[in-house]
Amino acid sequence: MTTTLRPTEPLQRAADGALSRHYQVCVNSRPVGAIHLSTSPAFGPTVARIDDLRVEEPDRRRGRGTVAALAAEEVARGWGCKRIELRVPADAGPALRLATALGYVHRNRGMEKPLGATAPELPPGSRARPLTEAEYVRWYDKALADYARDWAERGVPEDEAWAKSRRDHEQLLPRGLATEGLTFSVLEHEGTRVGTLWMSFQQDRAFVYDVETDEPFRGRGHGRTLMLLAEAQALAAGKRVVGLNVFAGNTPAERLYESLGYVPVAYSMYKDLL
Repeated sequence: MTTTLRPTEPLQRAADGALSRHYQVCVNSRPVGAIHLSTSPAFGPTVARIDDLRVEEPDRRRGRGTVAALAAEEVARGWGCKRIELRVPADAGPALRLATALGYVHRNRGMEKPLGATAPELPPGSRARPLTEAEYVRWYDKALADYARDWAERGVPEDEAWAKSRRDHEQLLPRGLATEGLTFSVLEHEGTRVGTLWMSFQQDRAFVYDVETDEPFRGRGHGRTLMLLAEAQALAAGKRVVGLNVFAGNTPAERLYESLGYVPVAYSMYKDLL
């Protein structure tokens, strides 16, 4: 039996060069699923993205998804793409195993935690205050560089990583410290600054964009205190879920979040197209 991709629409071309196309997954011309392939809005037309891949239940566990994913990679190469990405829900075990078997590398994962009704208290001696304008300038320059480095260390060319960092920060912080829906906090312990927290509040949830303990004070539990502060601020804003992103390989952060009850919701993965 032969598994192939059959286009269900003309190739879609956007003004900025982005490409997109939907396909049927067929076995001997019989439709058994669907796949949607596009170029990445974050990295441009040289990076492809599998937005959706589904095989109908009667045809699962027969290698259809594997062949369809490999066929999508060939299409992406034909588009001139050098890398392909996908995002797998955490509860989709077979899809995660398939992506791993095909050579996709885990880059980062989204995590969430539902909150109780009572805000956690900070440890004795710890308190939060707003980030000042002067501190924001220094924080921004460091955040820009750190975020670019995170992407560059995980398969993104350095120029693309810096471009993404600048673009993401400009989009998220159009008015800097005064951007609506965001809070920037400094954690102090016994009067000394020990870390910072950047959060957003949208719809029914809060999101931790950046949490960092200052270098001289790491390993003393202040990261946990910053996360407790995040949960307290979320509840104060009427949000009952906190989400965050953690890059692969950041073992201390992963262990901290897991110990606090955060669970994975999705894995972002990538593969270089040789």
